[in-house]
Amino acid sequence: MKLCGPGEWLVEKHGTQRCRAWKKLHVGVDAASGRIVVATLTDHDVDFASQVGPLLAQIEEPLAAFVADGAYDQIGVTEAVAAHTPDAAVIVPPRSTAVPSAHAATNPMQRDRHLQHITEHGRMAWQTSSRYNIRALVEAAFSRWKRVVGDALRIRTEDRRNTEIAIAVRVLNRMLDLGRPDSVRVA
Repeated sequence: MKLCGPGEWLVEKHGTQRCRAWKKLHVGVDAASGRIVVATLTDHDVDFASQVGPLLAQIEEPLAAFVADGAYDQIGVTEAVAAHTPDAAVIVPPRSTAVPSAHAATNPMQRDRHLQHITEHGRMAWQTSSRYNIRALVEAAFSRWKRVVGDALRIRTEDRRNTEIAIAVRVLNRMLDLGRPDSVRVA
């Protein structure tokens, strides 16, 4: 998310007078409904994985699964999800340099089972069997956000930025409620 600044035309015509600032938007999306459940805004240098705990703290219901991209392949993420919902599946693709844990042979963790499945069947088969591809709902939520709300924040103070994010989440969820069809498979 770009912070409020000169428009693209103004930048092209006159150049920028200051460096652009960036913020990271972290969202949690419900896989069943596609609704944005939680959202928070942080500085650009904050680690993605450090926001898992605060985001999960905002969710009261237990999780069925936590699905995220490879940036969340950290032990702190697994611990934060286990603290929130002990039996939730953590579906995060291991990095290409990932190695099994020390006790993988005797007591494998979810990540060790993911690594074993990738080694035996390949990454694409793992994505299919683990339902990792459901992460596309998050990409769709960001696409909706950028098309409807835009990719810039217009407010300059931190409290009001959080309000701007909360309003955008409510608007997008309301639009999703109004425009999502209920499909029933016939055959």
